[in-house]
Amino acid sequence: MNFSYVGGLMTNADTAVEVAVEVKDLTVKFGDFTAVDAISFSVKRGEIFGFLGANGAGKTTTIRVLCGLLVPTEGFVRVADRSLEDGEKAIKSQVGYMSQKFTLYNDLTVEENLNFTASLRKLDRQVFLKRRKELFDFISFDRSLKSMVSDLPGGTKQQVSLASALLHDPSVVFLDEPTAGVSPASRGRFWALIRKLADSGKTVFVTTHYMDEAEQCDRIALMREGKIIALDTPAGLKASAFPKPMYEFDPKGALRFEEITTLGKNPLFSFFEPYGLRFHASPRDEKEWAEHKGEFESRFTIRKIQPSLEDVFIHTVEGGSK
Repeated sequence: MNFSYVGGLMTNADTAVEVAVEVKDLTVKFGDFTAVDAISFSVKRGEIFGFLGANGAGKTTTIRVLCGLLVPTEGFVRVADRSLEDGEKAIKSQVGYMSQKFTLYNDLTVEENLNFTASLRKLDRQVFLKRRKELFDFISFDRSLKSMVSDLPGGTKQQVSLASALLHDPSVVFLDEPTAGVSPASRGRFWALIRKLADSGKTVFVTTHYMDEAEQCDRIALMREGKIIALDTPAGLKASAFPKPMYEFDPKGALRFEEITTLGKNPLFSFFEPYGLRFHASPRDEKEWAEHKGEFESRFTIRKIQPSLEDVFIHTVEGGSK
């Protein structure tokens, strides 16, 4: 039987589900400011793990620790069976990182960018060429290697960035808002690649501000002010945040600002927030809501709906609950 030591557990390498990322009581302080406050979680091999929160919540700081780029103040971290005690190079060898802001050099060709990445990773030339072909097949890249990165469409550029991050065959891939600024169609194609990555056994750790993308994660951690305030599947987060039914209010006519403000403060609802041109609302008490529903039906078309992850984010992270 083939056994290997992965994620801190001795497992059957052919059948077991390993822990790819393990974090216990991780704390990061910058002077008197606590950026990450004693968080703990684990991520399984082959899992797409979403990391969501407002700007400044501590997401990027946590990722920097997990990539071996930042030494934490306190806590334990293990990534793909490498811990901080093994040294930052040991962790870096096991992780790939792709940022929305910087992965490729625009003034170099695709070939030059990947050659540069391979040299940084000290990849053997034959291994590099084999990996490059595999990754270009994976992303369905059909352009010339001599193409300037600056001339690539946004979606294609992101796919090449992903290939660059995967060049050294990492076990865990960190994608920091990878589809920011690209078209919806390109986002869809990129997420199809993410799913293929996870299906192949790679662990994908992703941050995004697009809630439709977050829906595709296996589990999601929500961060606020350096703490993880919720962690579950998308369905589990919705059920926890909204144990009572959710309703959509579609105005039958224009509403004055004062009316909208009054609705948001109505004690009938634990949650009442705009959602495009409509509103999403969850009553505190179903019996009381049934008694008063008729008062709203002259101004709104009301129907029961399922809550969205955007509702969960507003309710949980931004404090939209009352």
